[in-house]
Amino acid sequence: MNYVTFGGVTVGLCILIYQVVTWYPGFKTLRSDPARQLGKLLPFLLGWSYGCLTTLGVGGLIGTASSATLGLSNWLGDVALVWGVGESSGQLSARPTFVPLTTPGAAVVLILTVAFIAAVKKSRYSSELKRGAWCGITLGTSAGIAGFAAVPLAEAANWLGDQVYGAIR
Repeated sequence: MNYVTFGGVTVGLCILIYQVVTWYPGFKTLRSDPARQLGKLLPFLLGWSYGCLTTLGVGGLIGTASSATLGLSNWLGDVALVWGVGESSGQLSARPTFVPLTTPGAAVVLILTVAFIAAVKKSRYSSELKRGAWCGITLGTSAGIAGFAAVPLAEAANWLGDQVYGAIR
């Protein structure tokens, strides 16, 4: 289980705010064509969902990469909080409970990793996907609303894994 500090959550929220501010098309444009404008957030949201899943008890190379990203984000955020605004570092902001991925759910994350790597390499939305994954890694285990979104994602991955691998048995 990966734990996020206030610094890590701060980094995740900064990424999220950056994405929303750079995406925002203006009220008039958003109101005239909401589906198309909101669709532009889809690559970020898909990356966020993938990043969130990688923090939920996945081991191996994927879990190590996710844990390293979270650890770096925690450190960067803690440094920014200490030197930027004079707060203390290392305070945990993780939920007390989490829904771990089952073996079939973890297999789904492996399959999604292949799809994510291919999308990052071939898509014109590579930077949005990577920012979304980074944001999902940092906010996926947080105690706030973003962290609570991890539970349905884990349940969906577990269900999908059970359906795919249950059909094979």
